[in-house]
Amino acid sequence: MSFKIAVAGKGGCGKTSLAALVIRYLKNHGKVPILAVDADANANLGESLGLKVGQTIGTILDSFQHEKISIPQGMTKEAYLEYKLNETIVESSGIDLVTMGRGQGPECYCYPNLVLKNFIEKLASSYSSVVMDNEAGMEHLSRKTTEDMDALLLISNHSVKGVRAVARIKELVDDLKLSFRQQLVVINLVPGKLDPLITHEMEQLGLKADVIIPEDEELYQFDLEQKTLLDLPDSSLAVLAVDKLMDKVLEKE
Repeated sequence: MSFKIAVAGKGGCGKTSLAALVIRYLKNHGKVPILAVDADANANLGESLGLKVGQTIGTILDSFQHEKISIPQGMTKEAYLEYKLNETIVESSGIDLVTMGRGQGPECYCYPNLVLKNFIEKLASSYSSVVMDNEAGMEHLSRKTTEDMDALLLISNHSVKGVRAVARIKELVDDLKLSFRQQLVVINLVPGKLDPLITHEMEQLGLKADVIIPEDEELYQFDLEQKTLLDLPDSSLAVLAVDKLMDKVLEKE
């Protein structure tokens, strides 16, 4: 059975970089093969992993909805769709990537999210670990894209708005009765110590940071130079913090 982790939070909180560092940890600790899932329509997890994305869930569905598809004789449309969805898997050593992407039209993403959820559920049994990087906000929770994960990492940047977003996500998880064996609060991109205003806000909201991840010049430079975050050195401040986070996650298993 695979160990499944989802990452959630407001836009700009560093979810994708953190998801890449979680994948780095799992790979380096032998928790392979890993299925990386970029469930954000604005996809960029592949770039952080050094993987080039071709087909996405969105482009496949768009072709089925708006183009005349020649389905091989003897195959149902559903079976052919599943066959085509397998073409979205980008394979690499120890890590495979599936990307949500987006289609060409303004349609609602409820159906693509449902397709992604069902596709990942079928794939998951073939992997030791699954890491899902979600879109900003809470829509993916309402659609239950991240349902039945082992761990939900709730990411805030170093801001009052960020921790308030985390509190709202936790509230929605409770309201929807979503199943997560663990929920961990992560404060990301911290310049030194937590600001007292943020500490006060967290106390008011009943939040406690499980891990604080400092700003990391090495990570910033890797992003700037478009290098894979998998190659960050072990001495990286962000790597050290995420490794501590993942030790905490896995010790509870």
